[in-house]
Amino acid sequence: MTVKEQVLNYKEDIISTLAALVSYNSEQGEATEEYPFGKTCADVLHRMLGFMEEHGLKTTNLDNYIGYGEIGEGDQIVGILGHLDIVPAGEGWNTDPFIVTEKDGKLYGRGTSDDKGAMVASLFALQILQDNGFHFNKRVRLVTGTNEETGSRCLAHYVEKEGHFDLGFTPDANFPCVYGEKGMVAAAFTSHDSRILSIQGGLASNVVCNKVTALLESDFCDFDKAEAYFKENDLTYSLTDKDGHKELTVNGVSAHASMPELGVNAISHLFAALKAAGSDDHLVRQYNALIGLTTDGSLCNCKHSDRYGSLTFNNGVIRTNEDGSITGSIDIRTGFLVESEDIAARLKAAFEKEGLECNVFGCVKPLIYDPESPMVSALVKAYRDVTKDETTQPMAIGGGTYAKGIKNCIGFGCEFAGDDNHIHDANEFVKIDDLLLQVEIYVEAIKNLCSL
Repeated sequence: MTVKEQVLNYKEDIISTLAALVSYNSEQGEATEEYPFGKTCADVLHRMLGFMEEHGLKTTNLDNYIGYGEIGEGDQIVGILGHLDIVPAGEGWNTDPFIVTEKDGKLYGRGTSDDKGAMVASLFALQILQDNGFHFNKRVRLVTGTNEETGSRCLAHYVEKEGHFDLGFTPDANFPCVYGEKGMVAAAFTSHDSRILSIQGGLASNVVCNKVTALLESDFCDFDKAEAYFKENDLTYSLTDKDGHKELTVNGVSAHASMPELGVNAISHLFAALKAAGSDDHLVRQYNALIGLTTDGSLCNCKHSDRYGSLTFNNGVIRTNEDGSITGSIDIRTGFLVESEDIAARLKAAFEKEGLECNVFGCVKPLIYDPESPMVSALVKAYRDVTKDETTQPMAIGGGTYAKGIKNCIGFGCEFAGDDNHIHDANEFVKIDDLLLQVEIYVEAIKNLCSL
């Protein structure tokens, strides 16, 4: 029996296992001493560890931060590293985001692609290797975290407790593999001088905002001109009277912050409309001077390009604080040949020059592996042997994965070239055929890494 036939025999088990994991709304919750990322994240981790035990792996739970299942022997560790936490589901779904729904050969649900589906595919790859009597001459660990979307402190906890991998991959990127990831800057700006009564928009800093609502004084601007802006730009919006004020809601289109140009940022268009409507508000002027409708950081002296790619800039969240100030998130994916700290310094200087407070929370250096290294070559070979695709090349991306937080690990799958699985957007899905193909590829990848 071929591996493809073996995978097909497990098809219903694969789908039901994925459905069980998707049923958990595992966005980060309230932290407690027992549950560092909330109880639901711990619950889905326990469920996954239970599945691992059912499939013959010896499991370890590291304080409800992260856990793993292990099989094999030897001194070296081959790591397969993914996550069970999710970004908020948000609005705009055609199905329940926490009930896997099959339609037209696709499985819809939050996490079906990012990253619960890949975790299930990896688990069944290990099962098939066991079915075939494969000798695990290295210790293969399926490691699953619960905080990748909001800081990866789970992985830092793993490294502190267990150390690094000798070889490995995270199936949370693209095929045929990702040998490079841009650096990152996480920051926020704050305005203490705005007439905006209240504003709330966005779900997460690493998602393009698809909805924002602002409460404004009735004389804040010429609202007829604001409405004209929305109509000219084919944007959906609502403008209503509320307690003598104007409540304005603008809708956009979500996208991953690493590719903000693929989305429509509702926050940016709100401020552009207010500018077009003649508002003299300080924050309206500052926002349009520093961010506007750009996604490349050019207005705040952060623009950068190199042979691997260009910097991206995203304001994903904005909100009014208890003291009346307004704070907005900043998610920057730098290039590969620039220091993240340099971009952060430029950002801070530009915002403060315009009179906005700017706080930088973290800088992450870019990650680059030699595309010809044995580990990268072994993974690419696994992909090509299964898919027969000799055209698609290894890549460098703007998305950040766990690979930045642990040695000897690169992005490998789960998204195929040309696909858009609506990761971080409504109606996220995975094609059933692609999910099964992932299993085949991971079988070969594990075999190849064990042979190095």
